[in-house]
Amino acid sequence: MVNTKQVLAFMGSASYAIAQPSYVSHPERADAVKAAFQRSWDGYYQYAFPNDTLRPISKTYQNDRNGWGASAVDAISTALVMGNGDVINAIVDHIQSINFNATAPGSESVSVFETTIRYLGGLLSAYDFLNGPLKQYAKDQASVDNILQQAINLADILSVAFDTPSGIPINTLIYSSDGYHVGSDTTNGIATIGTLVLEWTHLSDITGDDKYAKLTQVAEDYLLNVRNPDVGEPYPGLIGTDVNISDGTFADSSGGWNGGTDSFYEYLIKMYVYDQDRFGAYKDRWIAAVDSSIQYLASNPTSRPDLTFLAAYSGYDQLDFVSTHLACFDGGSFILGGLTLDNDTYTKFGLDLVNACHETYIATVTGIGPEVFYWQDSKVAANASNNSPPPSDSASFYETAGFWIPSGGGDYVLRPEVIESFYYAYRATGDTKYQDWAWEAFQNINKTCAAGVGYSSIDNVNVEGGGGFDDFQESFWFAEVLKYSYLIQADDAAWQVNAGHDNTWVFNTEAHPVLVKGSPI
Repeated sequence: MVNTKQVLAFMGSASYAIAQPSYVSHPERADAVKAAFQRSWDGYYQYAFPNDTLRPISKTYQNDRNGWGASAVDAISTALVMGNGDVINAIVDHIQSINFNATAPGSESVSVFETTIRYLGGLLSAYDFLNGPLKQYAKDQASVDNILQQAINLADILSVAFDTPSGIPINTLIYSSDGYHVGSDTTNGIATIGTLVLEWTHLSDITGDDKYAKLTQVAEDYLLNVRNPDVGEPYPGLIGTDVNISDGTFADSSGGWNGGTDSFYEYLIKMYVYDQDRFGAYKDRWIAAVDSSIQYLASNPTSRPDLTFLAAYSGYDQLDFVSTHLACFDGGSFILGGLTLDNDTYTKFGLDLVNACHETYIATVTGIGPEVFYWQDSKVAANASNNSPPPSDSASFYETAGFWIPSGGGDYVLRPEVIESFYYAYRATGDTKYQDWAWEAFQNINKTCAAGVGYSSIDNVNVEGGGGFDDFQESFWFAEVLKYSYLIQADDAAWQVNAGHDNTWVFNTEAHPVLVKGSPI
């Protein structure tokens, strides 16, 4: 069922364009997601807070994100959109007390990237919400102002990472008894360089101090304007993975839409959504990347030519037919770009990618997609060195599913990307099948990953019961899986993505919504 105010359909390969859809809510589904959030929070709050991460089976915690309360900060924007006042108050109180000048013992290595997307993104989102449409949840203005001050404190500390010959940041800060210093990294990846610019630019726009935006935009320029394209840009707009910090040249020609590169491409179009006046060049680079992806990376499995995945590459014309759960955000990115640019070819291709990632879920025993999967391409010669058939013990599965899961690649670590893309597909089309897909995925995750006092990553999605737990409830479970699972079923709201050109919020890669530049508070 498609619920739209106006549908314009075109036959054939020209695909179709859908005007502003109408949306339906499912309160009972939204309430079920709220219940899962509360269960996750209660376990975390009792056994792990104010530390980073709950171990739900052993009922203890791990400080894997420096001991600043990663799960709490990652949970706040989800608690806000759910209207969970008790959790909001607990997290706001916690934020006031974080000391970003010190880390928990054993957690002295700080990732600039992870800290930006989880902590800085969470703080900025909370500030935007509590200073704007959800100000009814603010206890007082002083606590809200202090959220912004904490974001400034954190960015000031992380800024030391950009003090390099090129301006490309070193991704690792090392804390010690006498303070913190940069690590000894000689390269940085395009995801960890290129997934800072939204949060740091937004901080500059809020504070009026452009130093934060300048730091990340100088680094981003090496990715937008490749200095050694013979190595670093094997396809137009598609670039390598690692960049030399000394001079900004690329160290390799490998890449794609998988981990290590993924969110660089994600932020190109999101920066344009954030501010079309300043970031037209980012939009142009996103267009170049997606055009090349459609032309060079689109791949159909031999057993399921109806499915479309994006291959990885290790240089020009050297494709690797492998993808990951992480890469399944790609459908959402194509859809967001298609909506923003009025390009229904991008939207339709994105929907094709969403459909293929849905198939990775429904093919497994648990109904949850794997961390890694392979396929044999239908256009490349079957005897090519890069196009091997599945192992014999996976041949039957591949024949039906269109992909196979390698040994050790069947885990699920509470990742959001497939449900994230369902969300964008629904918001683009109003087709309620995407709500149903998200609900089915959520139910399967809820059934399989519930463990102890929370939810845990599992070992094998293609074994009944998930093959065992690793006793770890990722902070992005709060920020992303539960948020997208909720929003796709919930009532419409200003922060929901819509199919028009008037989006007033944009989601960072950790699903923390921030106000688009110039949007009224």
